[in-house]
Amino acid sequence: MSGYFYPEGGPPADLLVEGRGRTLDEAVVNVILGMFNSITPLEGIKENDNFFVKAHGIDEMSLLFNLLDEMLYINDVEGLVAKKISLEFDILKLVANADCIGEKFSASTHNVGIAVKAVTYHMMEMKKENELWKVRVVFDT
Repeated sequence: MSGYFYPEGGPPADLLVEGRGRTLDEAVVNVILGMFNSITPLEGIKENDNFFVKAHGIDEMSLLFNLLDEMLYINDVEGLVAKKISLEFDILKLVANADCIGEKFSASTHNVGIAVKAVTYHMMEMKKENELWKVRVVFDT
């Protein structure tokens, strides 16, 4: 039998993903890839499709939230999963542009992971610690 086993009757309600990087862009990309990797292991995703995601915000946290929400939307509606991302996360202009490479998810050819339903502001964090940026996001599953 394949899949996930949850001993207490069901999956956890939240998924915490933390991304780190030398730049804020790199840390945000690592959060996005962590989210997609929980949906399906990224080693099974081919680099067949290019797609673009854009988001705006009214502050830094809303920009992060909206970018992640757009990534979930593209996954829910078009089935796309990003394996590589080139990101411009501009906290001064409050705009994010992501060039993504990946492919459409197919349950017949990819492993099914956790269903990520929504981005939350709960425990959301974006800060620089010494030389590294740390971005933390909790997703509703």
